[in-house]
Amino acid sequence: MALKCGIVGLPNVGKSTLFNCLSSAKAQSANFPFCTIEPNIGVITVPDDRLIKLAEIDNPKKVIPTTVEIVDIAGLVKGASKGEGLGNQFLANIRETDAILHVLRCFDNDNIVHVDGSINPVRDKEVIDTELQLKDLETIDNRIIKAQKQMKDATNKEAKKAFEVATKIKESLLKGISVRAIDFEKSEYEIVKSFFLLTDKPVMYVCNVDEASAKTGNKYVDTLREAVKNERAEILVIAAATEADIAELETYDEKQLFLEDLGLDEPGVNKLIHAAYRLLNLQTYFTTGPDESRAWTFHEGTKAPQAAGIIHSDFEKGFIRAEVIKYNDYVRLGSEAACREAGKIAIEGKEYIVQDGDIMHFRFNV
Repeated sequence: MALKCGIVGLPNVGKSTLFNCLSSAKAQSANFPFCTIEPNIGVITVPDDRLIKLAEIDNPKKVIPTTVEIVDIAGLVKGASKGEGLGNQFLANIRETDAILHVLRCFDNDNIVHVDGSINPVRDKEVIDTELQLKDLETIDNRIIKAQKQMKDATNKEAKKAFEVATKIKESLLKGISVRAIDFEKSEYEIVKSFFLLTDKPVMYVCNVDEASAKTGNKYVDTLREAVKNERAEILVIAAATEADIAELETYDEKQLFLEDLGLDEPGVNKLIHAAYRLLNLQTYFTTGPDESRAWTFHEGTKAPQAAGIIHSDFEKGFIRAEVIKYNDYVRLGSEAACREAGKIAIEGKEYIVQDGDIMHFRFNV
């Protein structure tokens, strides 16, 4: 399931440093704008204690976690929507992602140049918001023109609805409101999705702070939190430079000691990965046994046949049923055989909606 989160932000806010912490694919990191030109793509392992526990029970030959792709995208400047700087490339790259991790600089450091000369995460956020909104305005204007032409056919009710939704979006964009912050009727959502707008993508604001602010944040984070309180967006505080130091440590014990000194219970990148997973509306089911314990990614709301198809298309085509064990039952009873004996294996059909943490075994015939 090739779903991508794009790391975006102004130059020199810590995007590439953060990407380096997340991925074994190392982006160049330096103190000048446009250090990242080609988008770097990293396949990130999603930490999951449940998979570790299943592997302890079954002692399989292989343990395979689930992953998500993170893309480090070139820094954006004012005028990107008109092609300034690396604007056209930035916009093309972000269009290919499914969600946005918007990194904002929330730390003081005279040795690291800010492209606008001062630290103001709210202003920085608005710079990128404005460029994406301007690009969406171009898209919406074209959609309105197309709908107006189609509306000449009086029987084309879909065109009239598309025109109404596009007009509603344009009015909001002109007020500086991103599409994801607009209240739509339930019947309008499919039309909105068909427009493929940049500001409709889910977003998480990643506040890059200094080490001292890693646990509680600081005045910059507080200001940003107030500015986005009416948006449907998550805020995560992380000290990217400190995370880079943690990533360089070789052993688990060394990393834990470092975290304890900072008063943190886990690396910030773990929290970021989990948050990115949620941002993409993803969940995990498991398959486990003596050969392999494996985590599989699926969209929330997926039914059993489609979940089976994630393993192999034949599983979906020939789906008969799914045998489902709840994670807590498996851990408590200690094996599939014990779960079967205790009547804790549910037989589910084509309408079963897979739940996060389900342990699945699919029966199929092709």
